[in-house]
Amino acid sequence: MSSRTGRGETDGPFAADPLDRSAVAAVGLITLFVVALATAQLTASKVLALPLPFSLPVVGAEVILPGAALAYALTFLASDCYAELYGRRATQVVVNVAFLANFLVLALVWSTLAAPGVNPEVSAAFQTALGPAGNVVAGSLLAYVVSQNWDVFVFHAIRDRTGRGMLWLRNIASTATSQAIDTAIFVGVAFYAAPLVLGSGDPLQPGVLLALGLGQYLLKLAIAVLDTPIVYLVVGSVRE
Repeated sequence: MSSRTGRGETDGPFAADPLDRSAVAAVGLITLFVVALATAQLTASKVLALPLPFSLPVVGAEVILPGAALAYALTFLASDCYAELYGRRATQVVVNVAFLANFLVLALVWSTLAAPGVNPEVSAAFQTALGPAGNVVAGSLLAYVVSQNWDVFVFHAIRDRTGRGMLWLRNIASTATSQAIDTAIFVGVAFYAAPLVLGSGDPLQPGVLLALGLGQYLLKLAIAVLDTPIVYLVVGSVRE
C-alpha cells in the first residue's frame, strides 16, 4: 500500500523535496533521451552533406549522414549520464521502454499522414517530409535496440572494474563501440539489406556503403569525445 501526503498526493521522488537534485536530473535525462530519440526518428529521412576542411581517405571532402545522426548522438550522452547516476537496470528500462515508444511515434505520424487533409499541397509536403521510408525505419529500429543495449552493457562492464573513477573511459569506450555497431547495422540494413528484401530502391555499392558508414562514424566518435566534459558536468552537479 502506498501512503498519501497532502491532498491525494502519493509518495514519490519529489515527496520530500520538489527540487531534489537527483530526481530532477532523472526526469531531465529521460526527457532529453526521449526527445532526442523522437527527433531522430522524424529527421532520419533527410540526408545531410557536411563539408570538411580537408579530404579524408574513403570519405572524401564531406561527410554524408542522415539528419537523425546529430539528434541520435544526444541519446548516448543522456543514457551514459543516466547509467552513471542510476545504474544498469534503470538504464535498460529507459532504453527498452523508449524502443517501444518508437512504435508510438511511427503510429502517430503514419495516422496523421493517412488522415485526409484540407489542403492537398500541405498534405503532400507532410508526406514528403515526414513519411518514413521502410528501409530507414527497419535500419534505425534494429540499430537502436542493439546499440543502446550494448552501450549500457559496456558502460557497466567498465564501471565494475574501475568504480567511480575513469568516467571518461567508460563514456568514450561505450559510446565509441555502440556507435560503431549502430552505424554498421543502420547503413547495412537501410541501404543494402532492406532494399534487397523489401524492393525499396537499389542497394548501394560496397564502396559507397563504406564511405557513408565511415563518415557517419567519425562524426559520432568526435561527438563522443567532445561530450565527455558535459557528462562530467552533469554527473558532478547531481553528486555534489
